[in-house]
Amino acid sequence: MSKAINYKSLANIPFEEKPKDYFYPLWRYSKNPVINRNINRVIDRTFNSSVVAYKGGFVGVFRGDKRNACPNLFLGRSKDGIRFEIEETPISFVDEDSGDLCETDWQYDPRLIEIDGTYYIVWCDCFSGATIAIAYTKDFVTFKKIDHPFLPNNRNGVLFPRKINGKYYMLSRPSDLGHTPFGDLFVSSSPDLRFWGEHRLVLEHGWAWWTSLKIGGGPSPIELDDGWLVFIHGVTKTCNGYVYSVGAIIVDKDDVSKVKYKCDDYLLTPTENYETNGFVPNVVFPTSILIDGDTGRIAMYYGSADSYTCLAFGYIDEIVDYVKKHSVK
Repeated sequence: MSKAINYKSLANIPFEEKPKDYFYPLWRYSKNPVINRNINRVIDRTFNSSVVAYKGGFVGVFRGDKRNACPNLFLGRSKDGIRFEIEETPISFVDEDSGDLCETDWQYDPRLIEIDGTYYIVWCDCFSGATIAIAYTKDFVTFKKIDHPFLPNNRNGVLFPRKINGKYYMLSRPSDLGHTPFGDLFVSSSPDLRFWGEHRLVLEHGWAWWTSLKIGGGPSPIELDDGWLVFIHGVTKTCNGYVYSVGAIIVDKDDVSKVKYKCDDYLLTPTENYETNGFVPNVVFPTSILIDGDTGRIAMYYGSADSYTCLAFGYIDEIVDYVKKHSVK
């Protein structure tokens, strides 16, 4: 059985055991959503956000859509990973070379990952169109922004949590100017997080109904002893609009462009009221995972209906086993 490796103990991870008679390897927190609308005086909707363990508690970078409908990134802190205090002033990013303030009108769907003591934020930015941005911090006080890694248009930048064969790797989904009606998963490499190349197709959409329109990355991949567990979102179009679901694949340990398993089943799809009703109905969108290295427990943060922040739980070995058993070519 595959096991997660290189993860620290996280005894205070937010977690609930699987409900009785529940069959599947990922289950919802019974008290979802953990962040409702109007979390403070500035933010109307908080969703598609990312959390890490930090100094005995938790810190997060949150997508906050303000009351003028403009999305920005906000810092939040929590003792238990469930109740968050989110600041009312957006994060200020400065250019890593000049120190000048970097301002954009749209910042959304962040991923937050720690690599060798530095915390990296990857989000969708406005750069003559939607594209990926990267910044880093060591103290969650000063945030230094790196030049945009890719040209427009691109979304869903997801960093692997360590270098592989001496290089950084990032998943992304090239897109178009609008609400992309298509999309496949790609991976790119970099020696320094500034210059990116060796772009490779990882996976095309459409192998299952829930991926029929497009796919994209979710949280940072989880390292296994025999590969990487990669959570994704898949999108299909129905007569009533788009439906966003959560799924998973497993890629090769050293060649992350090689898919070893792709699960035919989704792991979560919109069923609860807070997922099927909201600003954008029928959306579950995974962006962040906490991992307890001692037990293999995970807590997944996901956005629902473009309105709320929610939690789901599972055990890595059960999820990996499910993905392998339900894999298709």
